[in-house]
Amino acid sequence: MNDRQQPLLRANKIGTSREDLRVHNLSLLLNMVHKSVVISRSDLAAMTGLNRSTISDLVAELNERGLIAEIEKPQASGVGRPSHLVTSSNRVFAFAVEISTYAVRVAAVGLSGNVVERRRVVTGMFPRPEAVVSVIKTLVTDIRSKLDKNSLIAGIGISIPGQVNEQDGSVRLVTTLGWGEVELASMVTAATGLPVTLGNDGTISCAAERDFGAGKGFSDIVYIFGGAGGIGGGVVVGGEMLRGTSGFAGELGHMRISDSRVEDNAGLPGTVEALLKREDLLDVLRLDDADDEELRLAVLRSRSPRLNKLIERQIDILGVAIANCVNIFNPEVVLLAGFLSVLFDADDYRLLANARAGGLAGARERVVIRKAELGANLVFVGAAEIAFAGLLADPAGFELLPPKKFK
Repeated sequence: MNDRQQPLLRANKIGTSREDLRVHNLSLLLNMVHKSVVISRSDLAAMTGLNRSTISDLVAELNERGLIAEIEKPQASGVGRPSHLVTSSNRVFAFAVEISTYAVRVAAVGLSGNVVERRRVVTGMFPRPEAVVSVIKTLVTDIRSKLDKNSLIAGIGISIPGQVNEQDGSVRLVTTLGWGEVELASMVTAATGLPVTLGNDGTISCAAERDFGAGKGFSDIVYIFGGAGGIGGGVVVGGEMLRGTSGFAGELGHMRISDSRVEDNAGLPGTVEALLKREDLLDVLRLDDADDEELRLAVLRSRSPRLNKLIERQIDILGVAIANCVNIFNPEVVLLAGFLSVLFDADDYRLLANARAGGLAGARERVVIRKAELGANLVFVGAAEIAFAGLLADPAGFELLPPKKFK
């Protein structure tokens, strides 16, 4: 269990039949095992309120379906029966796809959280949707052929650096790619024969940190992500993702904090995204490209006065943004991801001082500001989670596909 104890989960009767209740309880247990990584049967009983006999039946069914596995934990004294621990299956996978401004990354992510068989293809700036779909098909086909023959596939989850209509799987607007109104999910399904789910990169990575990273155990979270495509984010209120009427909530990068006329990727002036750019750090460091860890090392090794001034300015901008979010949402924790974690490492004292200076006394008193934990796997885990959503909601009815079946 976490230091911050999760609230007791009770099995609620859903629908009117015993079958409805069984399906609900299967989903409840699978979600708990999935998010706990490893958990005992006794903890499952305590957290759900279900009796041990019911837990045993549900675990047996999930095991038979290949969704979980059981391992034995020997007693510390070596005396007595070993306790049974339950973990997610390492046979079930989803394909996680990250589309960025100039590249496509694909990995297979297990229900147990393992990330395997990564692939990356540079597409160049403003690739056509058809070209990206072709790359996805090639990479998914290649990875699928490498998986064990006993593996099971849930589908494909795609991270989009822009506005997504989650209901119909279309891309509404991605200014950094030059895309608008693209029926991406149906295009990828036609190319791969697999079900496809889309999600905004900030929203899905926020959910990943909430469930598996630095936000685990917190109910109210502000997550701010900085990448090559700009500044994004997500907000969790009472444990639930804030989505808004049309599903576009959480665009924290477009928060205006200055009267500057510099515009962000959406054409809005004076916003966090307009003033806080990853490319500015790369330019000063004379780097064509770098992942976040390479950028962090380059910043820490540099002795450039020009870089120091830029970092101070970026930290001051980020501090204002954090203060605004603290005042508006009153979160328990603010998580910084992407190159924003590099700024945190560069001078966390200055950043925290700026955030505190702009925050209202009542809102700032208990908030924690920290870096995200999932690192390079962050977007992959988030994309896989939206592909697993159907399985987690209905373990008995969701169709898993074999690795070799491909159109």
